[in-house]
Amino acid sequence: MSGCTKHRTVMKDTYDTFIKSKRRAEVATGHAPGDLNENLFDFQHAIVSWAVRRGRAAIFADTGLGKTLMQLSWADEVASHTGGMVLLLAPLAVSEQTIEQGATFGIDVRRVPHGGTPDAPGVWITNYERMESIDFTSLRGLVLDESSILKAHDGKTRARIITSAQGIPYRLSCTATPSPNDFEELGNQCEFLGVMTRTEMLATYFVNDTGDTGTWRLKGWGQSRFWEWMGSWAVVLRNPSDIGFDGSRYILPEPEYIEHVVETDQHGDLFAKPAQTLTERRKAQRDSIEARCRALADVVNADQSEPWLIWCHLNDEAELLAELIPGAVNVQGSDKPEVKAARMMDFSRGTLRVLISKPKICGFGMNWQHCARMAFVGLDDSFEKFYQAVRRCYRFGQRRSVQVHLFTAENEGQILLNLKRKEAQHHEMSANMIEHMKDIMNKELAGQENIVDDYSEDTHTGDGYTVHLGDCVKWAQRMESDSIDYSVFSPPFADLFVYSNSDHDMGNCNDDDEFAAQLKFLIDELFRVIKPGRNVSFHCMNLPTTKMRQGFIGLRDFRGTLIRAFQDAGFIYHSEVCIWKDPVVAMQRTKALGLLHKTIRENSTMSRMGLPDYVVTMRKPGECADRVKHGDDLPVMMWQKYASPIWDDINQSRTLNKLPARDENDEKHMCPLQLDVIERCIHLWTNPGDLVFSPFTGIGSEGYTAVKMGRRFVGTELKPQYWDLACQNIADAATEQKGLF
Repeated sequence: MSGCTKHRTVMKDTYDTFIKSKRRAEVATGHAPGDLNENLFDFQHAIVSWAVRRGRAAIFADTGLGKTLMQLSWADEVASHTGGMVLLLAPLAVSEQTIEQGATFGIDVRRVPHGGTPDAPGVWITNYERMESIDFTSLRGLVLDESSILKAHDGKTRARIITSAQGIPYRLSCTATPSPNDFEELGNQCEFLGVMTRTEMLATYFVNDTGDTGTWRLKGWGQSRFWEWMGSWAVVLRNPSDIGFDGSRYILPEPEYIEHVVETDQHGDLFAKPAQTLTERRKAQRDSIEARCRALADVVNADQSEPWLIWCHLNDEAELLAELIPGAVNVQGSDKPEVKAARMMDFSRGTLRVLISKPKICGFGMNWQHCARMAFVGLDDSFEKFYQAVRRCYRFGQRRSVQVHLFTAENEGQILLNLKRKEAQHHEMSANMIEHMKDIMNKELAGQENIVDDYSEDTHTGDGYTVHLGDCVKWAQRMESDSIDYSVFSPPFADLFVYSNSDHDMGNCNDDDEFAAQLKFLIDELFRVIKPGRNVSFHCMNLPTTKMRQGFIGLRDFRGTLIRAFQDAGFIYHSEVCIWKDPVVAMQRTKALGLLHKTIRENSTMSRMGLPDYVVTMRKPGECADRVKHGDDLPVMMWQKYASPIWDDINQSRTLNKLPARDENDEKHMCPLQLDVIERCIHLWTNPGDLVFSPFTGIGSEGYTAVKMGRRFVGTELKPQYWDLACQNIADAATEQKGLF
């Protein structure tokens, strides 16, 4: 199989270029930075330089690593380069602290007046609550400080921020908790930056296989592509050592969590009954307010030498504590913004010893390393609020062990257990993010091209068969023209499944158009290598749509798309057969809305039939030199079965054993083509000794069947685990077939 023509060489170059284009990396839109702020540490300087070059970037750095200085330096550089206005949106009171820090670093930060908008070049700041008056169209740069609060804001505010940012060339997102609960939450960040919408991110890199539209997980074989993509627009670090710098000064003393379980009146019960439901937990909290507050006040009043930060969940808790602790000040939601800011700054400067508030009011952005004592008198299930509240004191720059006192009623322990579980998940998630992205980030920061490709090729040859490891298009390009008698295969179903991390994988496409473009390379080669007058059969099904990806629930005409693609290449639409499948089995496996009986009861307009499989056969024009003839091997009764437009007797379970090829990252979909289907196709459209080609060999079903039936076989398979098993299966078939003669 040699003899590449000049035409095929050009096609090969074109295909290689296409494969490189599949890399989903955010294109840099910024500029080469000038002299950045001299106060930046070396790791901060590297990050800011990268973010300026990127133009639209995210800095997901742990608390205390200097995000304020980094975002101010970035904003100052962008304002200087563009000669325009750069705005920082920050949580309440952080604005004042940022202005003071800017002055310390030699960066002039101006406060946007109430009801006003930036009106002169330079760096400006306001809080999220005052953004309604801002003219975003006049901005050259926009920074979101503590951007994780996009999740906490109502949909209207979040949408306004994302929509308003669309025309701004420079954007920076900064937070320590980009995905406090789940990777899906990264969608808010990348959508603000204009990298990808949340919907696109979920559709590209995540899968839902639970029937719950709110539950998504990273695709098993999509993970490396996800991290590579994310590494093109975000830097994630818990310590400077994560990106190759000295992090010895950023090692924090472990916080000390001290639990105080407060006894309450059990209303005649001998033991406290644990609160399980949300209603029960809320009642338990209300019934224990006085007991918890008095216990906390006793601890704080006994330690007069230390500043204290007290976090509440209910207004009644805050008001009672303000009465019980002399000199304590309660910052509450009803206070005017100026009052809240002033009281938080008083605590920052040490003129106020005890500050009482809620995490949603004071839990973001503030630097209170002078305080090493805090207490929670009330908790809810929000880990992000809890994490951010603790990190006001427990952050880099803190020299002492932070004591975190947790006061709960004896029957409200479930909340604390939930927080501990979420904290463990957060640490695991952060560690995974760092581990996966470390090399990617280092290359990005160094301005190096970041391409990881584990593509490899190999060939296994046996008696009457050859199986190639690698890209089917690249191997087909090496085949001689008019050399294949018949081809039968099951292609990847567009973007429905991901089989590997490789960009050569047609299942690893960003959208339907990209899949169609890559498939066209294969179809063109198939048209070249198939003998005139001979056939190609492909197995397929129509594909369900989702609200998340397509915006509606329905079907995609995948069968028709494939037919038209083959016709465009020159093939003749020869025939097709519908393969019956049990809709009950499909319903149990997929939980598809259209197949559920409750859908008929509630809204039968959304009910549909089960989805059959199809085997579509295309013919290459021209005279068939080696006609396929049948005699006694195809009696009338068998022909009548073959000629039926519906094959309802296919044994769905008669397949090759797929278990040995399983990989822990494989999605739950590996379904080899039924041997019954392959046997009928090969029997009908080939002669003994004909050469059968499968570009998607998988575990070798087509090759196994072809060799057992006395045909020769050539196949290609991209995934090494599948290729290994295919070689074994086809070798077994060759041994069996040889034993017959």
